[in-house]
Amino acid sequence: MILDEDGKADKVVGTLQDITDNKLKEEKIMNLSFRDQLTGLYNRRFYEEELIRVDTRQNLPLTILMGDVNGLKLVNDSFGHSMGDELLKKVAEVITKACGAHKVISRIGGDEFIVLLPKTDAFEAEQLTKRIKEYSLIEKVGSLDVSISFGFETKMNEADDINDVCKRAEDRMYHRKLFESPLMRGKTVDTIIRTLYEKNEIEEQHSHRVSKLCEIMGKGLGLSEYKIKELKTVGLLHDIGKIAIEDTILNKPGKLTDDEWLEIKRHSEIGYRILSTVNEMSEMAEYVLAHQERWDGTGYPKGLKGNAIPLESRIISIADAYDAMTSQRSYRSKMPSEAALAELQKNAGSQFDPELASFFIENLLENEKTINL
Repeated sequence: MILDEDGKADKVVGTLQDITDNKLKEEKIMNLSFRDQLTGLYNRRFYEEELIRVDTRQNLPLTILMGDVNGLKLVNDSFGHSMGDELLKKVAEVITKACGAHKVISRIGGDEFIVLLPKTDAFEAEQLTKRIKEYSLIEKVGSLDVSISFGFETKMNEADDINDVCKRAEDRMYHRKLFESPLMRGKTVDTIIRTLYEKNEIEEQHSHRVSKLCEIMGKGLGLSEYKIKELKTVGLLHDIGKIAIEDTILNKPGKLTDDEWLEIKRHSEIGYRILSTVNEMSEMAEYVLAHQERWDGTGYPKGLKGNAIPLESRIISIADAYDAMTSQRSYRSKMPSEAALAELQKNAGSQFDPELASFFIENLLENEKTINL
């Protein structure tokens, strides 16, 4: 302020500052603090604050709709976290499309989503759930289906505790997941096998031959029909973990580096994790895990020795090795059958179960003219 000669205010001097950028930065920071960075939906922090705000008599009936993505861990283990992230983004897109952008939709955990539905009764929530399901059926992420299990609960009276309502919605969601998730995991395993075979025809042919050899061994050993069928299946699936290994490593024409070899050795553990997600395949998962163990205890991943290695895994190990030796590979030419059998005999008692190796050699020699691999 500037005064005149009489001491009265004559002029006012001020400065102006454009704070638009600062306000935009503040809004951006606020938005980031309330948004899930992967999907763009609201996050748990925003959901918890909004739940308190909408929990009023005016918003009754108030419905809580909870959803959980089926098979996310299996997708992450098999195809990598980038594919899992794409699945989560697709789920967010499907829910938003079905609900409308004005609804409060939040991602509150790794695979969990929640929708707040003020002034929405159970009938309307059921219709919305069906709509989300219908939208998800027509979506895919790569070759993967989109599957979400839902549960909801409606608060009808002001006296009802909203936390109890949320808990009942969650319980209903997990109840649905008990039925829907195994179906999804089974479909995902089928997709994994199909994808592995599509990108590696040699692997498909190898798996079918190993399966046939396992069947021959099972019959020759007098195993039950159930066990023979199980051996055939696990023969097909023994290398399913290779879905997570880079093609450049699997098809490398030269010698593998130490790091590449460590990557290859992961495939039995990955295969175990994939198959163990399906209840009907839990036993076979154990056989896949142990199929690279050696009779002398120097194999991987656990270093099992002798009869501690499952019989099925010992059979697969022999069939796998024989077919690998007698098949053309990118890094070497195929070996004549006689030479491969000699290698099996040479490594009996160290790499292979000696009795099974001898049985395989004798059985194969007896049937080599009639076996069509």
